[in-house]
Amino acid sequence: MINGKKIVSLIPLRGGSKSIPYKNIKKVGGKPLCYWVLKAATGSKHIDEVWVSTDDKKIKDVVLSLGLNVKVIDRPAEFATDDASTESVMLHFAEHVSFGILNLMQATSPLTTSEDLDAAIEKFMKNDCDSLLTGVLHKKFYWTLDGEPLNYDYLKRPRRQDFGGVVHENGAFYLTKKEILFKNKNRLGGKIGIFLLPEEKAIDIDEPADWPLAEKHLIHQFKKQ
Repeated sequence: MINGKKIVSLIPLRGGSKSIPYKNIKKVGGKPLCYWVLKAATGSKHIDEVWVSTDDKKIKDVVLSLGLNVKVIDRPAEFATDDASTESVMLHFAEHVSFGILNLMQATSPLTTSEDLDAAIEKFMKNDCDSLLTGVLHKKFYWTLDGEPLNYDYLKRPRRQDFGGVVHENGAFYLTKKEILFKNKNRLGGKIGIFLLPEEKAIDIDEPADWPLAEKHLIHQFKKQ
């Protein structure tokens, strides 16, 4: 809790992944994938409760066996389809659990740490944000396939050292005030803050080829701790 606001983490873990079956509990770095974000959330000094939303008993059993202080909310089938939005899961959760600020985390971003969460929450509160997203700064020039520049004027090409760059939303985690979630039916709204992460933390495990890269960075992260 910070500034009197109860902060709760929510990690959605659906059982029906098609690209990698049961990827949320497939082992990476010797632990189920979901372990890493659950460990980060439970290790945060500002997060009061950590919850998993799942429709799958196998995932529920794995989560509860990890020895972490994590609670599980059963997700109704209508919020566990391929077409169901993450916001629908967040809103279902918000109807059953009390909080002031919701920290949505993606299990597919295992490099997130407790320190990342604490720093982001402190920035969120200091800047009086209504919501916040994580991203990686890229100092690159982007174009559409139709030949239109997206983030610079090619007639006034800036030097790299003078170019502010653009932020790639990496989806590692989000912070949202409860009233913003209900008002917008969205994780973002109001005054939006951005918390920058280093580029290696942009890893999002969606395909089998992402697995060895994530494991490599996890091992490197262990060595630095």
